[in-house]
Amino acid sequence: MHVCDLIKGKSPFLSLEFFPPKERDAWSGFFEVVDKLRALNPLFASVTYGAGGGTQDNTLEIATRLKREHGLEPVTHLTSVGASAEKLDGFLHALREAGIDNVLALRGDPPRGVQDFDFASQEFRHATDVIEFIGKRYPELCVGGAAYPEPHPESPTIRSDIEMVRLKVEKGARFLVTQLFFDNRLYFDYVARLKAMGADVPVIPGVLPILTLKSAKFVLGMCGAAIPGKFLSALEAAHAEGGDDAVYELGIAYTTKQARELIAGGAPGVHLYTLNRAEACLEIGKNLNL
Repeated sequence: MHVCDLIKGKSPFLSLEFFPPKERDAWSGFFEVVDKLRALNPLFASVTYGAGGGTQDNTLEIATRLKREHGLEPVTHLTSVGASAEKLDGFLHALREAGIDNVLALRGDPPRGVQDFDFASQEFRHATDVIEFIGKRYPELCVGGAAYPEPHPESPTIRSDIEMVRLKVEKGARFLVTQLFFDNRLYFDYVARLKAMGADVPVIPGVLPILTLKSAKFVLGMCGAAIPGKFLSALEAAHAEGGDDAVYELGIAYTTKQARELIAGGAPGVHLYTLNRAEACLEIGKNLNL
């Protein structure tokens, strides 16, 4: 089923994001997590895609199993990094053979270990190129795109960043999923700006529960998302007083409050970055009671 149609029929909703374990011996534990999270009745489950196609086969197999064995509607990530028309066509054909109807088109990150990687040298330089390719070759697929309430680190201006996302919609993206963020004002302002530019498609906010102080510092260092100063200070104080357990409780409470405010403000749903962990997502889902 097309996620773009499912969104219209059910709001508010939860959706989930998983990443494929690289090692096969971790797969049984991964699918145990999937089974637990089925209790949230997610609208869809997205499956990430390794830089340069590193986990492409895992993405396809896991997405297929999510649909056939676990009753979830998968959205497979597909990046332009390292892609060629032949590779994209082969992957998309395999998706159709597996009965998968939804793709999230991304530019992706540079391959690990490759210094001075030049995106301009790629056959597909941008996510917009992938979206356009899918629209021409596989118009029956529902294609989504990524959005950035906080400007993408490589964007020269906020305006150019939003313009690129508007172009994704023009090329055929029928829904958008945002990078994680922690200040809801960024999301609502971003959606308003997109609509003013004519990009009126569902924008699903991506939310990540902060469960340890280490994960908070990882977000600050790697993901390009800013943690509000008051929240970061509260996390540090909680850790000093009660350790990881106190940070976990504060993180769950913050994410629950953030998700409630997003839905109350008109977001179609909330996309939870699961980190392949069940307990926190189940607790947040129970709190939201969607």
